[in-house]
Amino acid sequence: MDLEGKRVVVTGADGFIGSHLTEVLVAQGCVVTALCFYNSFDSWGWLDSLPSKTTSRFSVVMGDVRDPNGVRAALAGADVVFHLAALIGIPFSYNSPDSYVDTNVKGTLNVLQAARDLGLERVVVTSTSEVYGSAQYVPIDEAHPRQAQSPYSASKIGADALATAFCRSFNLPAVIVRPFNTYGPRQSERAVIPTIIMQLLAGSAELHLGSLRPTRDLTFVTDTCAGFIALASCDEAVGLDVNLGAGKEISIGDLASLLVELTGSKATVVTDDERLRPAGSEVERLMSDNALARALTRWEPAVSLRDGLARTVAWFSESPERPGHKSMYTV
Repeated sequence: MDLEGKRVVVTGADGFIGSHLTEVLVAQGCVVTALCFYNSFDSWGWLDSLPSKTTSRFSVVMGDVRDPNGVRAALAGADVVFHLAALIGIPFSYNSPDSYVDTNVKGTLNVLQAARDLGLERVVVTSTSEVYGSAQYVPIDEAHPRQAQSPYSASKIGADALATAFCRSFNLPAVIVRPFNTYGPRQSERAVIPTIIMQLLAGSAELHLGSLRPTRDLTFVTDTCAGFIALASCDEAVGLDVNLGAGKEISIGDLASLLVELTGSKATVVTDDERLRPAGSEVERLMSDNALARALTRWEPAVSLRDGLARTVAWFSESPERPGHKSMYTV
């Protein structure tokens, strides 16, 4: 399916990946509607940071994926939906698991129901590598067992299962896209890479982190967006869940050392107990097998880790100060 000229809705367009994906879809000639979380600040999230020549080319609907009527209204007339709206912070899911079920599971159900009733041509559901838990083998392919090691991962497993059920029960043309760890400009400062960068740019003598042992498979955000679009366009991907990852792993400790080098810092790493996940919840190892994505679409990451991290450091160095309590750790 060619997306050019298609009427496309992006849920979670105000977020990190969603804002980048909205930009790319607009550039590729899609008629885009951005569904952003309704708030009293009249904010479009990261879409507010885009140039007017881009924002003038898409429409914005303020709403909430937990509201089935609002979702249905947002999807009316669309051909394709990219569903990215979700609660994603793992530490916060320990505090508020109910909200993760409401947003990630029920919100996905609302999108699937509306897409089915409205006859959309393609539904792209965003998964996460966290559904696999700690690797039982590497590289991790799509057949790897699902292991819910946090309320967040449990909610995403549930959302994925619903998408698969709608494919099999109602022939809904859905694709489940499973990014591993995406990073880049606009990522929340509560994620590990921005957390490291912001501490280093602040000139801290100590870099406070949780466990340094876990490994992650890191993909720059533009590569993740390219994967979303490639899989949405691929008819053979319908009904499948597909990994998007670099196929390489790096430990948090080695990642921190690389960022210390890129920022020219002399900070020493300190393990902070407050930042440790519960022992049974920590995902110790993630490394993707991206063979299916490559076979279906020829997708593969184009941005190296060093280059992507350098771009990310540059963006955080140049971006304006954002609100928040920088002196304290928050989940």
